[in-house]
Amino acid sequence: MSPGKKKGLGRGLSALFGDQPAEKNTYEKKPTNTISISDLTRNPYQPRQIFNEVKLEELSQSIKKNGIIQPIAVRPHKSKEGKYEIIAGERRWLAAQRAGLHQIPVNILDLSDVESLEVAIVENIQRDDLNPIEEARGYKKLSEEFNYDHEDISKLMSKSRSHVSNTLRLLTLPKDIISMITEGTLSSGQARPLIGLSNASSIAEEIVLNNYSARKIEYLVKSKKGTKLKKNYDANVLKAKDKIEKVLGLKVHISHKKNNSGKVTIAYDNLEQFELVSELLTKH
Repeated sequence: MSPGKKKGLGRGLSALFGDQPAEKNTYEKKPTNTISISDLTRNPYQPRQIFNEVKLEELSQSIKKNGIIQPIAVRPHKSKEGKYEIIAGERRWLAAQRAGLHQIPVNILDLSDVESLEVAIVENIQRDDLNPIEEARGYKKLSEEFNYDHEDISKLMSKSRSHVSNTLRLLTLPKDIISMITEGTLSSGQARPLIGLSNASSIAEEIVLNNYSARKIEYLVKSKKGTKLKKNYDANVLKAKDKIEKVLGLKVHISHKKNNSGKVTIAYDNLEQFELVSELLTKH
């Protein structure tokens, strides 16, 4: 992790939003301010792109009745004087607009771009607000724009390294499958076995149509992997295989690993062929 990155953001997030006293080495929290709702702009690093309309309307009605309980976390806009960029709380901001509010409570923080992205991702993940594709794109942005590796991301998000890697791999799926995951018609667990398959889209459609279970998907993928490209064997191994088959007159399979270990399998159809192989292998 580069020197500019902060550690332990997930643990200090509640203090950042005012839920508990700040601990040492967490971001400094400033007093709550009230500013015009029109002075706020979206966070360009916000990973969340989809907001549930029903829940947004419910929040709007709640704000009309009770006001905004938790201030929105913002930072000064880098190019627009007097304006502020939302770090966390965009859904509350949108709902407040629907509720007709003109002023809104905020906590003004001094965060860098990477810190703003960290907070946006962590806050959404802790509240289960991101779909798997939004989560993956947030991780990708951390990786590509701020040089985070998978280990850095896993520590920051309090997720396992395998979870981070598997989530990022979802972005290698075809666009139509990514759309299915984003819309919620296909879960990440249903989609993950399709990674790397040439016929992934057609299998995904079949999964959605029949609402297949994880076990059924595993069986389905195995049965349809015939369309996947065959493994490229070393030319010398193939040559040796052909030579052995000509000598024996039997089908031979060679499993050759990268470390030059492996196994040779000879298939026979009857006892005579078995005795022939046995005799050839035991000759002195």
